[in-house]
Amino acid sequence: MDIVIRGAEVADGTGSPRFRTEVGIKDGRIAAIGTARIDGARVIDAGGLVLAPGFIDMHAHSELAVLTDHDHLAKLGQGCTLEVLGQDGLSYAPVDDETAPQMWEAIAAWNGRLDVDYDWRTVGDYLDRLDRDGIPANAAYLVPHGTVRMLAMGWENREPTPAELEVMKAHVAQGMEEGAFGLSAGLSYAPGMYAKTDELVELCKVVAGYGGYFGPHQRSYGAGAMEGYAEMIEIGRGAACALHLAHATLNYGVNEGRAAELLKLVDEGLDEGLPISLDTYPYLPGMTMLAALLPSWSVAGGYGALAERLRSDELRARIVRELDVEGTDGANGVPVDWSKIEIAGVADPELRDLVGLRVSEAAGDRPASAFFLDLIERDEFGTACLMHVGNEENVRAIMRHGVHTGSTDGVLAGDKIHPRAWGSFARYLGHYTRELGLFSVEECVAHLSGRPAAVLGLTDRGLVKEGHAADLVLFDPETVDAKATFDDPRRQAAGIPWVLVNGQVAIEGGNRTGARAGRALRRGGARH
Repeated sequence: MDIVIRGAEVADGTGSPRFRTEVGIKDGRIAAIGTARIDGARVIDAGGLVLAPGFIDMHAHSELAVLTDHDHLAKLGQGCTLEVLGQDGLSYAPVDDETAPQMWEAIAAWNGRLDVDYDWRTVGDYLDRLDRDGIPANAAYLVPHGTVRMLAMGWENREPTPAELEVMKAHVAQGMEEGAFGLSAGLSYAPGMYAKTDELVELCKVVAGYGGYFGPHQRSYGAGAMEGYAEMIEIGRGAACALHLAHATLNYGVNEGRAAELLKLVDEGLDEGLPISLDTYPYLPGMTMLAALLPSWSVAGGYGALAERLRSDELRARIVRELDVEGTDGANGVPVDWSKIEIAGVADPELRDLVGLRVSEAAGDRPASAFFLDLIERDEFGTACLMHVGNEENVRAIMRHGVHTGSTDGVLAGDKIHPRAWGSFARYLGHYTRELGLFSVEECVAHLSGRPAAVLGLTDRGLVKEGHAADLVLFDPETVDAKATFDDPRRQAAGIPWVLVNGQVAIEGGNRTGARAGRALRRGGARH
């Protein structure tokens, strides 16, 4: 064997009780498991540690980070060996020469404006780019609906013509053929938010034909949350497509204690035989681009059109009224409480003094909504924000459901990022498993590895099993903990001394080795 792991208790990703065994790794695969002594060129003494499959981040925003941050400690440091990219309907492929720079600016608040040679156009090109130089952890990709819609019809707030719908379907089919695992949607972000249910059903039929899944950021997590979840289930039903509810949460006071209603919808769908799953991050606040709070009509046509509208006193007043009184579709149908919206990152270095302030604080004597409009325009819509609107009762109830998987929803760019990017998996194991006892260690590991691998349709990852890829993590169940905080969000998780990616040691004794053994995974049978 190349590596033998000796003395660990194995939580194999199925949820079954732990067992002590030796595990031998050869050529990037788990080649032997047994109680008899296994010999190898290198032996890892794992006494007192739990050996688990590498954790799978079902909702990640690392498309550019994996190309520029070769350490990628945010994810590897917490045991994550696979990330699912292309989330929320907005990502960097497929694009053309016109939409590529538009997309670069549209999600700068999530991913920054990094010095990356943007030399790809298709999903296959992007996946090949990941493989070209090697990446720290493995990556899977979803075709982003909003990006596809932009390719077909720009930022228009209308239904597609039959010809435009065919163009979208062709782009989705091409992305699936090139290796995507499904389709994502961002239905509170322009331009994806302009899509009606029928459009999404037609695109999901394409995805279903390739055995993929639909992973939507739905229209509302606030006042219209239940209606939004019901619509997503109806899309899955109408398209006969597997459904994975992204960052499934219920925020704002209007949803306090309503997790049982969401889970009832999920259970009713499961009882029908619909393949439904979901993911969550184990924190209360959310994080997104500050401009996402705007009403959808105001950003029709793109940010350039929005800037023109902001020069109209009448339209500006309408936006303010919807933000402060009525609740916009971008702000989940709830009037914005500016004291709960924290400025987390800015594109303009001259605005950095605002980072960490709530919008209400930063506005001073000015109306907060007016300050907000000036800020996003001055920062060229590159401002990120933390939204302190979560509910702990809902978070706990949803994470315990039988189809739950883990995620970070981790934005890695910005001055004050959400600690979930560096801490989610360790927080599940430390706070919610060891301290609160919501899971056994074995159950928690299954939520973070075996179950998401099944959602992705991976038959050789997610379990400690002979023949499977050696994506593995060793952690101490007594000390594993998220060290990242809102004040200090870029701190490596504790109690995770070893991480292996495709059989190569990525974290040794808690330190990054420099190995870049990750690769772009492609849905079974895809060409590349």
